Amino acid sequence: MQLFDVYPLFDVTIERGKGAKVWDSNGTEYLDLYGGHAVISIGHSHPHYIEKITEQVSKLGFYSNSVKNPLQQQLAEKLGSVSGYEDYQLFLINSGAEANENALKLASFYNGRTRVLSVEKAFHGRTSLAVEATNNPKIIAPINANNHVTFLPLNDLPAWEREISKGDVCACIIECIQGVGGIRLADKDFMYGLQKLCAAHNTVLICDEIQCGYGRSGKFFAHQHLGVTPDLITVAKGIGNGFPMGGVLISPKFTPVYGQLGTTFGGNHLACAAALAVLDVMKEENLVKNAATVGNHLMESLKSANLPHVVDIRGLGLMIGIELDIPYKEVRSKLLFEEHCFTGCSGTNVLRLLPPLCLTIEQADQFVEKMTRILKPGI
Repeated sequence: MQLFDVYPLFDVTIERGKGAKVWDSNGTEYLDLYGGHAVISIGHSHPHYIEKITEQVSKLGFYSNSVKNPLQQQLAEKLGSVSGYEDYQLFLINSGAEANENALKLASFYNGRTRVLSVEKAFHGRTSLAVEATNNPKIIAPINANNHVTFLPLNDLPAWEREISKGDVCACIIECIQGVGGIRLADKDFMYGLQKLCAAHNTVLICDEIQCGYGRSGKFFAHQHLGVTPDLITVAKGIGNGFPMGGVLISPKFTPVYGQLGTTFGGNHLACAAALAVLDVMKEENLVKNAATVGNHLMESLKSANLPHVVDIRGLGLMIGIELDIPYKEVRSKLLFEEHCFTGCSGTNVLRLLPPLCLTIEQADQFVEKMTRILKPGI
C-alpha cells in the first residue's frame, strides 16, 4: 500500500527535538520557528511532559466516555483557572476541525438557525461545516458546499451589521488573529461592536483560538487583547503539545443534554495527561509572558534590521507574519536548506512564524541573523 499523496513534502526527515530545536536523520540541527503548524507549545520533548505521558500510559491509555475520568475534570478546572473562564464548561474532542464542528452544532441547537458568518481568508478546518466556513474553494467538495456560510471582510463592522440584523444568523466565527489568512488581526472596535450585535440578535459568537490561542499571542487567548467574551471558544494545537486533542469552552448559557454531543476518543486518559502537563509547564515557566516578551523583541528586531523585500511585520506574541514584496518560496527554502530554520507561510508572500512558546531571546536573534544573511545579498 502507498500513502495517499496529498502533502508536498520537504526532503527532510525529523527524528528528534528539544525545546525550539529539531534534528534530522543526518544529525543536522534546525531552529524551529514553526512548531509543526503551531502545535508545539511548551517545546519538543519537555521532561515533565514525557514523564506525565509515560506515567499515564503505563497505567491506562484509553477507556471510553461511558465511565468517569477524573483527569477530564482536573483539566477543566485547571484550564478554567489559567484562562479566566472558570464558569464555562468544557467539551473535549481530538482536533481543531472537530472543535469548530461541535461549536457550530451547539450554536445551531441553541437558536435553531443554520446561517453562519465567517471572515474572508478564514481557515476553520477541513471537515463538513468547518471547511464550508473556510474561505478556500479548492478544499470545499461539492458535498460540503451547502450555502450555510457568508464571508465578510475582517474589521468591516457595517458589513457584519447588515447581515446580522436580518435575524437569521446562527453564529459568527472569528479568528482574532488569522493564521492561514496571513496574520491579520481583528481590532477592538470591530470585536466590541460584533459582540454587541450578536447579543442583540441572539447570534452566537465563536472565537476560533485553535492557532492563535493557548498563550501564543502573549495572553492566554487572543480575544483577551480585545476585551470581548465569546459564547464559545475553540482550542486545539497547543493544548496537547503534539498529542491530538481539541476542546470547546462553552458559556453557561448553554445547557448540556445527554447525547447532544459525543466522541469516542475525545478526552481520553492519555490526552488529558498530555494537556495537564502542558498547563503545568506553561505556569511553571511563565510561557505566556515569555511569548509576549520574546515575540515583541523579535518583531522589533526584524523591523530594526530594515531588511530588503520586507514590507510589513505584524502579529502578537509568537504569532508573527513577515510580508514580502516577492514570493516567499525561495526565501523559505533558503532558510530551511541553507540556514537550517523551519518557518511557515501564508498566501504567496507571507512567512508565518509560530515557534514553541519557550523560544528564547537568543534564538529570536539567531533568526534575525539568518533572515539577514538570506535577504541582504539580494534574492
